[in-house]
Amino acid sequence: MRKNILLLTVLSLMVACSIKQPNSDEDKLNITSKFKATWNVHESVEVNDDGTLTYRALPWGGLVCDVRERKMPVDLSEYESITFEFAKPTKVMTQYVLTEKLKRTAKPGITSFVCEFDGQDVSSVDEIVLQASDSTTIEISDVYYTPASSRWEPEKIWEGECVFGHWTGGFVIEPEKFESARAGDKLEFIYRPDTSNKDGYWLFKTIYSGTESTLEGNAEELNIYGCATVGRDSRDYRINLTANDVANLKVKGLFTNGYYNVVTRCNLLHKVAIDDYEENDEN
Repeated sequence: MRKNILLLTVLSLMVACSIKQPNSDEDKLNITSKFKATWNVHESVEVNDDGTLTYRALPWGGLVCDVRERKMPVDLSEYESITFEFAKPTKVMTQYVLTEKLKRTAKPGITSFVCEFDGQDVSSVDEIVLQASDSTTIEISDVYYTPASSRWEPEKIWEGECVFGHWTGGFVIEPEKFESARAGDKLEFIYRPDTSNKDGYWLFKTIYSGTESTLEGNAEELNIYGCATVGRDSRDYRINLTANDVANLKVKGLFTNGYYNVVTRCNLLHKVAIDDYEENDEN
């Protein structure tokens, strides 16, 4: 009898260890199953047998992930981004919204999109929303957070106050200001949206000075006019710099303008590993 009890106990422990625990790090990062509702009652979301989602979208509706805990907003500051992976390429432009502080758009035809938090205040988030610009079906395979592994050290390359208005303002940053830039750095704009704009959208356009060519680093975010949309409450816009961006900026420099934003500073951000930051703090 004791042997049977011992055997059952061992088997129970083995089964318990083999079951994926709901509070594991992997489960904490993956939030696919939390996308359960839509903003438009005429839209729908279906959970497939393999755990993927089928979202039947209408123009500027929204597939909603409620990330609140105990009905309270959550702090996502420990993460650096959220990634959407699609089972099939998207057919229309999509938009990703975390409150009004973080809004990113992506061109059609993508199979994944990384929405980087990039200096925005994500300490109080209640929902994450995926939107489509037109009626379509979107097949979603995974949505997950990526923990922060680095910090960004700023180097000021421009300061002032440029009022974009209705495309009437803009400024140039000379090539020599990009001397220290390298592939993988980020270009950061510190700004405030001009709330006198009643159209409900705010835009940035960044090109190599003296050309009509937009930067590569934010190509997926651009609309057909080469503009990136930013959130109403956003205060920081960043662009990842590719090797080609860096080469062109060092020769041509940058020209920036847009729609109803007021830019006060531009930085080059150099990536520093969190471990290196901690070592410097100790010293």
